[in-house]
Amino acid sequence: MKIVTVIGARPQFIKAAPLSRAIAEHNRNIPEAKIDEILVHTGQHYDDSMSAVFFRELEILEPAYHLNIGSGNHGEQTGRMLAGIEIVLLDERPDWVLVYGDTNSTLAGALAAAKLHIPIAHVEAGLRSFNRRMPEEINRVVADHLSDLLFCPSETAQENLQAEGITQGVELVGDVMADAVLFAKEKTFQSPILKDLGLDPKGYLLATVHRAENTDDKGPLTNILSAFSQIDEAIVFPVHPRTRKCLETTCYQPPSNLKLVDPVGYFEMIALEQSARIILTDSGGVQKEAYWLEVPCITLRNETEWVETVDSGWNVLTGPDSQKILQAVETFRPPTERPPLYGDGKAAKAIVDRLNGMPHRS
Repeated sequence: MKIVTVIGARPQFIKAAPLSRAIAEHNRNIPEAKIDEILVHTGQHYDDSMSAVFFRELEILEPAYHLNIGSGNHGEQTGRMLAGIEIVLLDERPDWVLVYGDTNSTLAGALAAAKLHIPIAHVEAGLRSFNRRMPEEINRVVADHLSDLLFCPSETAQENLQAEGITQGVELVGDVMADAVLFAKEKTFQSPILKDLGLDPKGYLLATVHRAENTDDKGPLTNILSAFSQIDEAIVFPVHPRTRKCLETTCYQPPSNLKLVDPVGYFEMIALEQSARIILTDSGGVQKEAYWLEVPCITLRNETEWVETVDSGWNVLTGPDSQKILQAVETFRPPTERPPLYGDGKAAKAIVDRLNGMPHRS
């Protein structure tokens, strides 16, 4: 069997890594049913800090195809990806096209496969923010409605699909990012990043901001940064390239408590997350990582796809509201109980088994 995996952004590299390792293990254990995985990197994230470092750290094979699409407006970027992926699929003729999450790479991969009548498997299917102003929401909805196998991380995701009339090919397998975190936790003891940045465990907050809703308009980012400047604690802020560009255009000068750093590798990020007192983020992946690492999370959005983390009391939504952010930093204390969410860290094996025609019981 041949699978073409389409990835292009940092979160997708993290999600694809456990599956690539599970495919390699499957091939060692069942060589007579070998799975040939062809990685296609669209180039949506293309600099070393957002791309190459993840292939090195996460033990992912070098992509067979680099499309080098780069950045651009949504229509332009997606269209160029669609054309490039179509050429690959016509050449490779895979049995499955595998897409992850909700980026433009996800949408382009699903569209290219659908137009060539190649079955599509969507990992992290069924998530909904119910905010159609988010480009990610459009991408994930379209990908789900085109897919033949939909691998859901939660019962909520299953229910979202059922509400939209999607019931065939839906599999509850858990979240491959749980697999990734378990892998990373074994590696973080090797990371010197806390020492390099002069940080003490639980002696700082960690922030990430990259969503278009918080960076494309000046107001939300200004409000978030205003809150950061009023927090009487050290804040480490790995700055996404999109956010860096916004800061540079305004000649932003960070206050003394805010430490701006370049994007870090996955193991370094996990090390920073698990030692932070609180995480402030607009990233879906970081919300889950915070939960698994038992770190309180403040989400700088008005809604989240990962509603279970909020329902459990370990995540609170503030949006880009300065006063709500400050109040949450001051008063938010999660409960002592933390129910298990999003599977047992074995999602990748379940997905590989299902793609190979073996039954999976959720």
